[in-house]
Amino acid sequence: MAGAKEIRSKIASVQNTQKITKAMEMVAASKMRKSQDRMAASPSLCRDHAQSDWSPCER
Repeated sequence: MAGAKEIRSKIASVQNTQKITKAMEMVAASKMRKSQDRMAASPSLCRDHAQSDWSPCER
């Protein structure tokens, strides 16, 4: 059976892993939000070519 010191060490290790995972999730969410904002701000090919004879949206 594991001693109290080993158990405390394991708990601390798991907590540190949780902190790292949470930070990684926050970074990913920030990057996703930034990409979505950039995509929303960029001109749409469908909108720009709506008045032309050819549109990439018509397949």
